[in-house]
Formats: sequence, structure tokens, C-alpha cells
Amino acid sequence: MVRIGTRGWCSRFVEQHRLALNFALLVVGYIVYLLIGAGIFSAIELPYEQRLRQQLQAARQEFLANNTCVSDARLEELLARTLEASNFGVSVLDNNTDDNNWDFVSSLFFVSTVLTTTGYGHTVPLSDEGKAFCIFYSLFGIPVTLFFLSVMVQRIMVLVTRRPVSYFHRRWAMSKSKLAAIQATCLAVITTLLFLIIPAWIFLSMEKDWNFLESLYFCFISLLTIGLGDYVPGETHSKEANPHRGLYKLGITVYLLLGLVCMLVVLETCYELPQMKCLRQRFYKENIRELDSETTNIMDWYQSADPTGHITDPPQVIPSVSGQAASLQDGKSITSTPHSPALGSVNGKLS
Repeated sequence: MVRIGTRGWCSRFVEQHRLALNFALLVVGYIVYLLIGAGIFSAIELPYEQRLRQQLQAARQEFLANNTCVSDARLEELLARTLEASNFGVSVLDNNTDDNNWDFVSSLFFVSTVLTTTGYGHTVPLSDEGKAFCIFYSLFGIPVTLFFLSVMVQRIMVLVTRRPVSYFHRRWAMSKSKLAAIQATCLAVITTLLFLIIPAWIFLSMEKDWNFLESLYFCFISLLTIGLGDYVPGETHSKEANPHRGLYKLGITVYLLLGLVCMLVVLETCYELPQMKCLRQRFYKENIRELDSETTNIMDWYQSADPTGHITDPPQVIPSVSGQAASLQDGKSITSTPHSPALGSVNGKLS
């Protein structure tokens, strides 16, 4: 009897706190994912780091041995100044005074990486005035950029996501949830091809020191606004290798902005899938009243899907109390309509 009572209490507790327990499992799973990632990166990268340190130390000792007139302290000072300049985007390797990091096109590239929060870190403001203006400029520019990208994404989604799904739903009488999943898959494949694979091949031909993996790595890191800064195109120190550096960087700026918009469209399309909305309901209670009627119908179709693939019409939308009150304020009379039976199929007719 005690075991039965304990099991009943546990089942009631789980049922009453299902959302909280699912959310706790999600948090734990994410932390485990972070720990696994940290462990894998440490296991892969730590040997390379140690090997590189040993090679640098050996090269330094060899240089001091071959150049006895240079003291270790002076070499240390030179290396420190070189690394400090490199952190500000100034390199001493074949230093060419004609290539500036702060000409107009390079500044435009820098502004685009700042406002999109990509931030490669290869070029940073040198002066205190530049740092202060960067704070002020980003304080207003980043929210405006996020608003601009949001508007762009919503307008594009009407053309490439919502209208095609509605059109093929009416034409083929398929479930909107299935059509949305197919459309999201096709959109992801096309975006991957146009903004990851093809640009990676282009960068492979333009950057002589990059292989295909490094080019693809740059495209992926940039379009997801990770921007580690270890690979930045157009930073070669030879005019022969890159004779049109300004035009090249302008093209990269346009590519990054267009690619970012398309990536956001793909992510937003996947986020609005009915399957994703049902998955989110496992972790928090979503207010159905705040959803539009079409989204609610899609979620109802997905949750009560018929295994035979039979499609039923969505339930009628009951006018809200606020809507009736607004009609009363406008002097309109609210006429209640009798409930009509649901349609048996998409092609059915009202009697």
C-alpha cells in the first residue's frame, strides 16, 4: 500500500510539474552539451598549442644563437611591440604604407562587422576618440541594425515562406505542417549552396593561403556572427596577390550582409515550424490567444494528426470578448451565428 501511494504521489507530482521538469532537463542537457564541447576542444587543440609553443621557443633560441649581438631582453621588447601592433591590425610583415586599415572601404567593412556583432577583432580603433565613438555608434547602431534585419526578414518570409506554403496548401490540399517542413528543408539547402558552398570555392580561388575547409569555416563563422577573426579575407600583405583590395572588401561586405539576412530567414522559418512550436510547449506554456488563427490551426492539426493522412478543416474561431466590445463601441450590433458543422474534407461543401 505504501508503494502504491508513493507511486501515485510521484505520478501526480510529475504531471503537475511536467513543464518545470522538462525545462530542468533542458538546462541540464545544455550544460552537459557545453561540457562535452569543452572536453572535445581541449583534447583536440591542446596538443597543437603545446607543439606550437615548443616550436616558437626553439625558433627563438635558434635566432639568439645565430645572432649573438641581439640580447634576449631586446628581442622580448621587439616581439612585445610587434604583437601589440598586430592586435591593432598593423603588421610588420612586408609592411606596405599604401595599404591602410582605415581607408573608407576598410572602415565600411569594420562598421558592418560591428553593427552585425560579428566583430572579427583584426581591426580595432587605435585612438581614444575612436574607441569613444565606437561605443556611441554601437549603442544606437546595433538596435537599429537588429530592427532593420527583423523587418527585412519578415518581409522576405512573406515571399519565400508564408505565401508558398499557403499556395501549395490550397493547390495540393496537403497539411500545412508537412508543407512547412518541406519548404524549410529546401530553403536551408538552397541557402547552404548559395551562401556557404559557392562562396567557399570563390574564397579558395581568391585567398592563396586558404584551403576549402578554411574557406567554408570562414563563411560559416561569419554568417552566424561568431566572427573569431582567425581568418579574414583581403588581409594579404602583397599588392600582387590582391591588386583590388578595396573592391574585394566591398564585395565581402555586401556578401556578409546578404548572407546574414538569408541565414536569419532560414532560422526564423525553422523557428515557426508547427513541430517546433509543439516542442516548445513541452518546456513552457505558450499563450494560445496571442497566436494568430492560422498558427493555432496548424498546431491543432499537428497535435491531432490522423495516422491515415486525412485532413480536416480547422475549428471555427470564436470572436473574442474584446472584439465584441470594440464592435459595440463602434455602434455595430453583434449578431451571433449558429454553429455550422465542420467540413468532412477539404473539398467538402456546406449544406
